[in-house]
This record gives sequence, structure tokens and C-alpha cells, in this order.
Amino acid sequence: MIITQGNLNALFQAYKLIFQQTFNNTQIDWDKIAMMVPSSTAKEVYPWLGQNTRFRQWIGDRVVQNLMTHDFSIKNLSWENTVGVPKETIEDDTYGLFKPLFAQLAQDAKQHPDEMIFTLLAQGFASLCYDNQYFFDTDHPVLNADGSTSSVSNFGGGSGAAWYLLDTSKVVKPIIYQVRKDYNFVAMDKETDDNVFNAKEYIYGVDARSNVGFGLWQLAYASKQELTPATYGAARAAMMSLKGDNGKPLGVRPTTLVVPPNLEGTALQILQAEKNANGSSNIYQNTAQILCTPWLS
Repeated sequence: MIITQGNLNALFQAYKLIFQQTFNNTQIDWDKIAMMVPSSTAKEVYPWLGQNTRFRQWIGDRVVQNLMTHDFSIKNLSWENTVGVPKETIEDDTYGLFKPLFAQLAQDAKQHPDEMIFTLLAQGFASLCYDNQYFFDTDHPVLNADGSTSSVSNFGGGSGAAWYLLDTSKVVKPIIYQVRKDYNFVAMDKETDDNVFNAKEYIYGVDARSNVGFGLWQLAYASKQELTPATYGAARAAMMSLKGDNGKPLGVRPTTLVVPPNLEGTALQILQAEKNANGSSNIYQNTAQILCTPWLS
């Protein structure tokens, strides 16, 4: 290829097309457990986390439900992934050899939120959420109807491989994926760019600004006990029994069982088999969807 800016622009568009097509076709899992929140500043504050309301019979004037607010915030972080293509490669018309590299760059970008979100989920045993307790903890403070406070648990204990039961049916999700700037494919390919002039290399990269944080702990339950029908049933019961600060049920309905690869077979047996180990009907069949992710390996 004759090196002209026009030809380089055309090459950039060709690489960008490969990137975008692969990006669009790459499977993701984060959207099954997290909510995407657009961001317009360096960080976002979520004062509404922890609030919940209930309808009441309208007698007299409206009653404003002045519930506790929080100052939980998520700060956006900057991300990048960059590759270089030697100038001689383009001069010798072998630039097509780099197409898989740009496809991989796209896959990495599309799955980066998966990595962030499931890593955060696994860190929930030692990372704080909006109420200043660990996301998975045994003593989340909940205000009772009489004004007293109770400690509520969303952690089943144990010391084995962790598994997670989530309610993803609500508008608010257990995890927040905050996006300030989506993944953007760019290039430094002008003859006057330092990388071209000094190193004979065209640079292509992807950058983004985003971060993840915990949403409502009430919609997530984790356990490090052995995953069995009994422990799964106990987790379901604990979640569905949760009450809000007003003392009324939250209406939590577990929808998704998230497991690492080594627990996939056990999860399939609990949720999809027609019969259990002793031949009886499996009462938990199809009570939740299974999400097995390598990011929890």
C-alpha cells in the first residue's frame, strides 16, 4: 500500500468495521444482573439507594414517606487497551494479518464490564455498600415499623466456593454499571505522530470511562456453604422473607443463581432435573435461571 493519509483513513475505517462487528456480536452476561446508569460527571451519588415505599389507603392528606437517604457514590475510572501495527506491515500489504487482533480487541472491550461486575460480586464479602456494611453481611441494619433497628443477613456463611442468588426482576439491580464514556476505537496514524515518526508504528486503541458499584443488598444473597437443595431453599426463603424499613415485605423473588464453573453441574441438577437424588420430584425445578460465568473461576 502506498502510504497516504487517505489510504490510512480507509485502513482505519476497515479496522473499525471489524472492531464494531465483533463488538456487536460478542456475548455478555453483565446485563443479566446489573443496571446500566449513564454518568455525566466524574462521580455519581446515589442517595436513593435503600429507599423503598408502599401504597397506603388514601385517607385525608397524602403522607410523604421521608425515608433514610445515603451518600453512596461511584467514581468513574479510565480504561484503555492499545495495540501497534508496524509501518512496514502496511507498506508491504500484510495489514490483513492484524484483523484477528482487532477482533480480539473488540471482544475484550465488550466483555470488560463482565469482568468488572462479576469481580465486584465476588468482592462483596469484604466491600462496603450504601449502608456501610459489607454487601454480603450478617448485620445489615433495617428500621422496623416501631422505630427500632434489626440486623438482617444476606450471607449464608461457610468457607467453600461461593454461589449467589439474585433477584434481577426489579428496576434497581444488585449491581450498578456506571458509564461516563462508552468504549471508543481511535488511532494515532498520522505521519507526524511521534509513534509513526520515531518508531515506525501505527497505534490503535480503545478507551472508556466507567465503573461499577453495589446496588441493593436486599436483592442478593451469597453463601459459601455447599450448594444443595437445602441451602438453596434456605437462601430463597431468606430473600423472600425480607422486609423494608416500613416493616412490610419487599416482594423479593429470586430469579438468578450465579455460580462459578465448578458448581455448574450442581446448579443444573438443582434447577433443571425433574427428579432429585432419591427419585422424588424436584420441587426447585425451574425456580431460577442459571448463570455460570468464568469470571468467578
